[in-house]
Amino acid sequence: MPPRTDSFVTGLVLGAGGSSRLGRPKQLLPYGEGTLLGHVVGVARGCTFDQLVVAIGGAADEVRASVDLTGADVVVNDAYGAGCSSSIVAALGIVDPRCDVIVLMLGDQPGVTAGTVAALLHGRGGAPLAVCSYDDGRGHPIAFARGTFGDLADLHGDRGVWRLLDERAREVAEVEVAGRIPLDVDTPEDYRAVLGALTTAA
Repeated sequence: MPPRTDSFVTGLVLGAGGSSRLGRPKQLLPYGEGTLLGHVVGVARGCTFDQLVVAIGGAADEVRASVDLTGADVVVNDAYGAGCSSSIVAALGIVDPRCDVIVLMLGDQPGVTAGTVAALLHGRGGAPLAVCSYDDGRGHPIAFARGTFGDLADLHGDRGVWRLLDERAREVAEVEVAGRIPLDVDTPEDYRAVLGALTTAA
């Protein structure tokens, strides 16, 4: 993969959910040799972002105690019940002013790899927005150039990012990524499926 050309990239991992459908903090679910959120943060750390931001909220004290957040700037989103957009808005307050591009990653989607992120950044070109185009549809991670940060600050709800992509559809680069959209974890069934995929990969 050719080296990226963006001068300053911030990775933003969303790990603030309240896990209402799961019944226990998804961030702390065992995964591999650590936790679900810890795995995603580790992947993000391996992406060599210029800045890594992790948004936490639900079970924040337990997450700080149990998840390795070394090297990350941590923001606590007390309004996490208002949806993912609230974590993005909270994180914007600590994004480095030199940032040219934000790469959004989900803290409950362990199947995304550093290679996926590299492909996204390489395939973005100069597009204001870029999204992964998997075999079965669009999915995370998603890249946002500086010119969209004002729109990010105005997002609301869980689907705010997708509405933004729809509203600015002509400015979105779709970067092909082989395979299906990586599983995320909202329910016990999702968690079992993610663990099953991990076992199969091993």
